[in-house]
Amino acid sequence: MGIWGFLKTQFVVHLLIGFVFVVSGLIINFLQLCTLPLWGYNKQLYRRINCRMSYSLWSQLVMLLEWWSGTQCTLYSDHETVSHFGKEHVIIILNHNFEIDFLCGWTMCERFGVLGSSKVLAKKELLMVPLIGWTWYFLEIVFCKRKWEEDRDTVIQGLQNLRDYPEYMWFLLYCEGTRFTETKHKISMEVADKKGLAQLKHHLLPRTKGFTTAVQCLRGTVTAVYDVTLNFRGNKNPSLLGILYGKKYEADMCVRRFPLEEIPVDEREAAAWLHKLYQEKDALQEQYIQEGTFPGTQIIPSRRPWTLLNFLFWATLLLSPLISFAIGIFASGSPLLILSFMGFMWIASFAVRRLIGVTEIERGSSYGNSAVKKTE
Repeated sequence: MGIWGFLKTQFVVHLLIGFVFVVSGLIINFLQLCTLPLWGYNKQLYRRINCRMSYSLWSQLVMLLEWWSGTQCTLYSDHETVSHFGKEHVIIILNHNFEIDFLCGWTMCERFGVLGSSKVLAKKELLMVPLIGWTWYFLEIVFCKRKWEEDRDTVIQGLQNLRDYPEYMWFLLYCEGTRFTETKHKISMEVADKKGLAQLKHHLLPRTKGFTTAVQCLRGTVTAVYDVTLNFRGNKNPSLLGILYGKKYEADMCVRRFPLEEIPVDEREAAAWLHKLYQEKDALQEQYIQEGTFPGTQIIPSRRPWTLLNFLFWATLLLSPLISFAIGIFASGSPLLILSFMGFMWIASFAVRRLIGVTEIERGSSYGNSAVKKTE
């Protein structure tokens, strides 16, 4: 295993990494709060500053994937498609099967320079999650309750607000609405059968309202839709906890680019286009399972040093005083101080574990576990 491999499995190391992420995140959130007055004075400057501060937080998670675990992300596409990456506003459609699918997406965002400005249509519950939800609030992330009657006005307004965004953004949509599980898949396919839609083997039935609304509201700003189908070699099912323990995975991502003018303007026709896309995604997943590869040229974008340098900056800034403080506590010999410090570290450990729990499939939402009664 070696010393490096041994360190990756140690709880105290994980605790220190978590400490850096949580404390730096709270500092970043405070600084973001301080930028709010800029909104009325110079909205675009506010946005550019918040993109960089968000990058400073999210890139720490990307660092874990790229540098700590050494996970490799390979694109299956063509060079013409890849030449557009990071140079246009786009909508991303990604299958939602894995706990770290968002992290693989963030890795590609980082390598093409759009991590800080990346967006997502997120469930409203995440708004209350410290660091994650708070940072997304300052980034103008669009939150929804996933009840269209209640979400319609909020989602439309949120999307329209992004039409003049100054940084190239990748707007992520999980059209399935929730992570894939066998129970949800069974229910979803029962709904598909009732609606006369094609059966999907590896995906849930896409929910079209979010997609058609995003296309309608961002048309004229967004120039393309990127369809991304993700899988892991060796039939692995990675987790963020596994990444923290330094486990290395190999992610393959099939990326197809569709210019926005190819997507119908009519809502029903756009919904039909999305259903057809998911049938194609299902075929791609089946091919991967059978052959172990996606079609297209293998392209591995170079990882950049900025995620590592950013983490080292925060680690140096925050761990030096923590270690000095800990040494002073234990040197004092005071049982009360030592117990208080250990209690603080336990609370920090619990907080980190709760944040990791947000990504876990078994703790995911129950959304999708009951049949949809209304036709989209």
